[in-house]
This record gives sequence, C-alpha cells and structure tokens, in this order.
Amino acid sequence: MTIQVEHVTASVKGRRLLNDFNLEISSDTSYMITGEDEEAKTELIRIILGLDQPEQGRVRLLGDYKYSSVNAGVVFREDRLAEGFSAETNCAMVNGKLSERIAGEELDKLLAPGRSKVPVSELTGEERRLVCIVRATLIPSDVILMDAPFEGMSEENRAKAIRYIREVKASTPLVLTTDRTDDLDWCKTVDIRTGIPLSM
Repeated sequence: MTIQVEHVTASVKGRRLLNDFNLEISSDTSYMITGEDEEAKTELIRIILGLDQPEQGRVRLLGDYKYSSVNAGVVFREDRLAEGFSAETNCAMVNGKLSERIAGEELDKLLAPGRSKVPVSELTGEERRLVCIVRATLIPSDVILMDAPFEGMSEENRAKAIRYIREVKASTPLVLTTDRTDDLDWCKTVDIRTGIPLSM
C-alpha cells in the first residue's frame, strides 16, 4: 500500500501552511516530518486523513486499497480520550476484537502498575500521551499517523514510547511530526516546507 501526497497547497485562516508539498508513504517505512511550523505539520496529518481538503493537489491511495479514505491509527495533537473511562477501555473500544485485558497488557508496557485501570481524567499529561500512543497502535490500520506524540514527555517516557512504537508497528508505515530528531534516526526525515527527504 502506498499513499501519495501530490503537490498539496493549503492555507488556514488566510495563512499559507503547505506549498506544493509532496510525500510518498510506503509500507515498511517510517517518516518524521520536521520543521518549526507546528500548524503546518498538523494540517498535513489532517489532509492525509481526509479531515481537511487542500486548495491544490491531492492525496492518492495506490495499490489494492479497499477504503475510500485512509484507514489509520492516529495520535492527534490533542488527546481525544473518553475522560470517564479507564485507559484499558479507551484502548479496547477502538478494536472490536480486542479485550480490555489485552489492552491492559499493552498499556502496562508503558504505564506504572494499576494506572491502566483508573479513569484517564486522573492520569498525568505524560500518561495520557502514552495511552494515546498505545491506542493508535491497537487500531486495525494501514498506516499510523502521530502528531507530536512525545510532546511534554520526560526522557525516560520518550525512550519507552519510541521503543514500544518500533516493536509493535511491524511493517505498517508510520508518519510522525516532531521538533526533535536526534533519537529518531530510524525514520526518514522530511522537511514540512518542501516534502523533500533530508536523510535515511
């Protein structure tokens, strides 16, 4: 499966965010979208998901693709968690074939013991981001999209989250936005201004 972002130009509230942006997302590949403009990176994720439409250009789904839009596991910049439910329930509800027990086992790889069972409204900001990461990887999907997934994390939690993502994503393509690149050398670096790969 390949997703092509072709010559995408987009503005929000009159400000140009993307200008003739191109990116080809292929299986077995991880991409980190870098650059100072956080709004531009978020808009790219939204366009790939089909939540926003570009002024120019398009997103094409190539290969034997059975959906009309991108089927993705997503970490949004905001958490989008069901506040009254536990982390286990939040993760189990995105996959009808997944039990809360299995979701809890995955969460326990990143959270302290017992924390997966409390309402997410009682979790710290870092814990909530970790829940969002686990939830995204448990969604049956053809691509994983993560907008600033490590924002606000300690070095320890960031390292744990990165190890977890690398272990569970398998061959699923990954696109994440980030300001920091030093510990993501396993990803292909793409400049948000141009879409031109910078490394890998």
